[in-house]
Amino acid sequence: MQAPEFSVIIVNYNGGDYICAAVRSLAAQTFRNFEVIVLDNASTDGSADKIDFTGVPSAQLVRNADNLGFAAANNLGAHMATGRWLALLNPDAEAAPDWLEKIAAASRRHPDCRVFASAQYDMAHPDHIDGAGDAYLIFGLPWRGGFGHPASHMPAEGECFSPCGAAAIYDRTLFLEHGGFDERFFCYCEDVDLGFRMQLADERCIFLPDAIVHHMGSAITGKHSKFSAYHGTRNRIWTYAKNMPLLLLLLTLPVHIVLSIYLIFRNAFIGCFSATLRGTWDGLRKAMSIRRGTDWKTDPRKVPVWALSRTMAWNPHLLNSRAAHVRPVTGSKHVPSSNPNAEKEPPAQQTRVGKEA
Repeated sequence: MQAPEFSVIIVNYNGGDYICAAVRSLAAQTFRNFEVIVLDNASTDGSADKIDFTGVPSAQLVRNADNLGFAAANNLGAHMATGRWLALLNPDAEAAPDWLEKIAAASRRHPDCRVFASAQYDMAHPDHIDGAGDAYLIFGLPWRGGFGHPASHMPAEGECFSPCGAAAIYDRTLFLEHGGFDERFFCYCEDVDLGFRMQLADERCIFLPDAIVHHMGSAITGKHSKFSAYHGTRNRIWTYAKNMPLLLLLLTLPVHIVLSIYLIFRNAFIGCFSATLRGTWDGLRKAMSIRRGTDWKTDPRKVPVWALSRTMAWNPHLLNSRAAHVRPVTGSKHVPSSNPNAEKEPPAQQTRVGKEA
C-alpha cells in the first residue's frame, strides 16, 4: 500500500465543536493522498466522541490516558505517522480546501526546503491576519508575524524564522532527526524553539501565502489566560537561553533583561502579573541547566553567527507592531507566489460550527 504524502496531526484537549469543524475541513481537501491522526489529551468535554471522519481518506483517533501537552502529543503523532510530510493543524483551525494541494505544489517548487509555514487568517475576523509564520527578535522575543494586521498586508512568499505550530509543515524525517518538539515546554513556544534549532542546522522555512487556514487563536487555552502567560514566558526564556550562540547571547542579554522586565509589568494590565512573574522565575531558574544539557539541542557551529542573525529581526518596533517578518527566498530556484489577497477582498470565512470560546 502506498504511503500517504501528508500525515495531518491534530492534538485535541477539550476542543468542543472546533475539533469537529477542523476534521470536516480536512474531509473537503482537494488533495486526497493524506492520513489524519487525532491525539486526544484526555479531554473531559466529550469532544473526542463527536469527531466524524467521514470523507477523510485514512484516519485514526488516539486517546491518551493523560494530558501529555501539545509538544509530547505531536511527537507521538509524528512517530505514528507514515507520510513524507507532517502537517500540524490546531483543533481550533480550519484548512482551506486546497491547503494540502498548495503545500504539495510548494514542495515541488522548492525541492530543497523541508519546512513550510501556512498563511493564517483570523476565523472570527477573516479580513485580518492571524499569522504569517513566526518571527524572532534577536533580543529573545518571538511573535506571530502580521497578527492583527489587515488581510491585504499578508506578505508574498518568502523565508520566515519558523512556522506557527497551528498550521506547520515539516519533513517527517527532519522532524524526528531533531527530536521533534521539546517536551519540557508542554505547550507554547515549542514551535519557535524547534524553528530556532532548525535554523542552527541551516534548514530554512518558507512561508506560503496561498496555503490558507482560518484560526480562532487561543480559543481553548484562552488569549490572556494565566496558563498561556506562564508557559509563554517560561518557554520564551528557555528558547533564548538554550539556542542563542554565546556571542549573540552576550551581546543581546542586556536588552533581553530590560524587555523581560517590561513584559512583567505590562502583563499586570491584563491580570497576568503573577503568572508572568512565576514564568520568568522558573525560566531563569532552569535556563543554565537547559543550555548545558544535550536534550533537544542543535550544534550552533554549523551556521555562522552573522548568517543566523540575518534570519532574525533587529528592530523592536516590528515586535511592538506585530509586523510580518518575511524575507525574499534565497539559495534555490523557485517560482515566486504572491499574496493572493493583496488589494482584494479577504478570503471568505469557512463555515464553523460551535459557540465562541
